[in-house]
Amino acid sequence: MAAAARARVAHLLRQLQHASCQCPTHSHTYSQEVQIQPRRQTTMTAAFLEMAVSNIRYGAGVTKEVGMDLQNMGAKNVCLMTDKNLSQLPPVQVVMDSLVKNGVHFQVYDNVRVEPTDSSFMEAIEFAKKGAFDAYVAVGGGSTMDTCKAANLYASSPHSDFLDYVNAPIGKGKPVSVPLKPLIAVPTTTGTGSETTGVAVFDYEHLKVKTGIASRAIKPTLGLIDPLHTLHMPARVVANSGFDVLCHALESYTALPYHKRSPCPSNPMLRPAYQGSNPISDLWSIHALRIVAKYLKRAVKNPDDLEARSHMHLASAFAGIGFGNAGVHLCHGMSYPISGLVKTYKAKDYNVDHPLVPHGLSVVLTSPAVFTFTAQMFPERHLETAEILGADIHTARTQDAGPVLADSLRKFLFDLDVDDGLEAVGYTKADIPALVKGTLPQERVTKLAPRPQTEEDLSALFEASMKLY
Repeated sequence: MAAAARARVAHLLRQLQHASCQCPTHSHTYSQEVQIQPRRQTTMTAAFLEMAVSNIRYGAGVTKEVGMDLQNMGAKNVCLMTDKNLSQLPPVQVVMDSLVKNGVHFQVYDNVRVEPTDSSFMEAIEFAKKGAFDAYVAVGGGSTMDTCKAANLYASSPHSDFLDYVNAPIGKGKPVSVPLKPLIAVPTTTGTGSETTGVAVFDYEHLKVKTGIASRAIKPTLGLIDPLHTLHMPARVVANSGFDVLCHALESYTALPYHKRSPCPSNPMLRPAYQGSNPISDLWSIHALRIVAKYLKRAVKNPDDLEARSHMHLASAFAGIGFGNAGVHLCHGMSYPISGLVKTYKAKDYNVDHPLVPHGLSVVLTSPAVFTFTAQMFPERHLETAEILGADIHTARTQDAGPVLADSLRKFLFDLDVDDGLEAVGYTKADIPALVKGTLPQERVTKLAPRPQTEEDLSALFEASMKLY
């Protein structure tokens, strides 16, 4: 195993050495897969890579240091953001005790919506503006961390219209040029990796579709990854958040390579957070996938398995570093209307008063169909990830990569008692046109797919995802 690991590191270092070279010898350094003619490009490709990640501190009980961190930052008036459920649980109490102990004044905002909307974002933004805070602490899952990022951004840029920073084509996608306040993220779930990224996702109610804000400027100053918090997660929350990690890793590893993207931004500040697969993100994504394969089932089935839940907490952050710089593609792009158009489905173990398809579930339901579709572009990467998930690939051919990975995913999901496709969460074939329509604006991620897709392709992918087993 040690020799194999060294060989892989050497291979990735060679990729890094040549990745920006566009000469015929090195233009396909990402794989030895079947070569397919790239789409004709009329603009210069984006040959540079930029890595950005929050500072991270890890360890059981590390949350107790948050008060000292804020004191060290000179914070005098802190916004503590969470949701109604968590406000009654130990993670929030630990944070408040630390703030009190270190003499840090704070106000609590506990009205974060699970799967936030533009309305819930704006309610939190208004609270932040009125509070005139000089620092923020987000305690919760991706919904809380993303809401806090948005509150910090718009309170720091009070005259901006809400759509100014929202991703195009729904919003204007303006670069963030204002300084933000320090934000400390304390994740309590093992999925989004939001403590490491400059991304905030929400449902845009007018179009009934998910979109978001993506900028390195909004990433947390510090992420405190405390595995003790994961012991408070119900089983289905662990599973669904783990599926988000799974797809973060798979999508970022199979995304269009960063040096094949176009156009090259005219200014570094315009370089997107999601840049395409790259040698640095690859390492984080593959490592996260190995942890998911080894520990997710244990973490779901035994709520007291601190070892498994601790590893999944780290996997969430590792995948966040990977996809936060490489990006995701079709599973996420297609998931946004699945969440946004939910009818009556309410996920088990989620204490909410509204219909909800949890983000991780909405992402993973299309994964077998998506990776069957994308595998022809980078089949060896698809086979590699299938092997990590337990497939025997010794006799597999490159043209079998998609079905092999899809079957591995189906078995993995079946073992974790995942709903049997989109039909099980309330959709029918009659909903496919609306689901496709909701996917089309998600160009920030769909254009990172290694294989371009038409509306007909998307329709076929949704239809193939109606049943999983």
